Amino acid sequence: MPSPRGSRIGDWLDHRSGWRAARRHLLDEPLPPGTGWWFTLGSVLLAALALQAVTGILLSLTYAPTPDHAHDSVRYIEQSVRAGRLLRGLHYYGASLIVIAAVLHMLRVVVFGSYKPPRELTWLTGLALLLVILAFALTGYLLPWDQRAYWATVVTINIAALTPVAGDAVAALMRGGSEIGALTLTRWYAMHVIVLPAVTAALVALHLYLMRRHGISGPPRKSSGKIFAGFAFFPAQAARDLAVVLGVFAILVPLAWGGAPPLEPVADPADAGYVPRPEWYFLGLFQLLKYFPGRFEVVGAIVVPGLLMLALALLPWIDRGGARHPRDRRGVMTATAVLAVLLAGLTIAGWRDRPRDAAGEAWTIREIGGAAMAAGPTCARCHAGGGVADPLAPGAIARDARWIEGHLLDPEMIAPGLRAAPETNEREIAALLAFLARARRGDAPPPLPGADVDAMRVFARFCIGCHRIDPGARDGGDDGPALTGVGAKHEAQALRRWISNPEAVKPDADMPAFGERLTEAEMHALVAWLARMR
Repeated sequence: MPSPRGSRIGDWLDHRSGWRAARRHLLDEPLPPGTGWWFTLGSVLLAALALQAVTGILLSLTYAPTPDHAHDSVRYIEQSVRAGRLLRGLHYYGASLIVIAAVLHMLRVVVFGSYKPPRELTWLTGLALLLVILAFALTGYLLPWDQRAYWATVVTINIAALTPVAGDAVAALMRGGSEIGALTLTRWYAMHVIVLPAVTAALVALHLYLMRRHGISGPPRKSSGKIFAGFAFFPAQAARDLAVVLGVFAILVPLAWGGAPPLEPVADPADAGYVPRPEWYFLGLFQLLKYFPGRFEVVGAIVVPGLLMLALALLPWIDRGGARHPRDRRGVMTATAVLAVLLAGLTIAGWRDRPRDAAGEAWTIREIGGAAMAAGPTCARCHAGGGVADPLAPGAIARDARWIEGHLLDPEMIAPGLRAAPETNEREIAALLAFLARARRGDAPPPLPGADVDAMRVFARFCIGCHRIDPGARDGGDDGPALTGVGAKHEAQALRRWISNPEAVKPDADMPAFGERLTEAEMHALVAWLARMR
């Protein structure tokens, strides 16, 4: 009797590809006795990596890796691409899933002693894969090109600059130029979609090869004299892996259904008051840096994490005993528990030590001064009261900070013949940019008497580089004293004499004289405002 057609096709394919032998090699892998649910974490990690690869490829079809278009392209993905919001949500939350799965998988390896000979190289490739996963998270962070992405990248490059000996070179390599810009975004995008995927594929292949070569370690067992039989990967363990992967995805998909967290405003390099916040898996390091200020910052940024990774890499040689059961490795188990508590504590502390929502904060002097300048003679000719441009129009406040700065320095670049009389100085520019950055959040400046607005405009132009109103104020300089309660210490005439000619009051004063730099109206407004601070 002739064989069925399906069998003939299968025989033909098997003869030319050997797929039946490959299937047996994959599914009939012998597993040691006791292998169960704890050994499904590796499959969860593989599934999460595959999800990131698929969603990343689909996102890259629409994403534009340039500072001019990156933010808009991400917003387009969320608002206009079919299922784009879900797609970005899966990619965003999938990054957290990978970190969780990788850490749990490595914790299981440590608890079960699965790093012991002959599996040292398997452990090292897994550790390298964890570092690559964190590098994926780091490089992907910049791609939306919003405020959070930009300033978190500034912090990351500043930390990299602390690297001993090669710090400046490492920071320059990451930055791509003298400042963070188009070259930075291009390099991080290339690392994220070309270099790191290739490295990940190589490490995963090597890790799986080493795992199959030496076999799964299985759970540690106390010797009892009994002999337990092993079993094949399929169907029992395969069913466990599939069940756990489907269960994890059943949690991930609803979480991603609402999309990733909303985009913040487009990156504004001039908004130095923005407080960056990393993703949760970097909060521990972020918090650690706060305990090593100043010249000791390199200890928290480089030394402590470096020593931790070195200790993990040397773990198979540090723990050289033959026993794998946790009760026989009390030193390693104690160190692991202490490390887990410390990392969890730092992460929780970093999560709780978060800045207040900027929308609920009081306007700073710089922001109010910028609002006053926007309504003043320098800007009002074109931007208020029926002028040719609206400073709060969506297109205006979304302008790049460099464009706005260039326009402030040279208004004629877009409006020939409309240059305002006084030239704009750098502190006025900073105040106007701070005002526009706050205006993007939709907050209206608080109502103030006209004299106070005039005073804040003067303070933002001339004083804020050296003074703060309060020691804890969000902006201002520290070269001069904080002006808290200055009106209770000095009468108005004394304040006027000090501002007009400090050296006449105190010969060794560092403060420049402003008597000829301020108009009488400006001097009166500033002195009256300071005199009311009691």
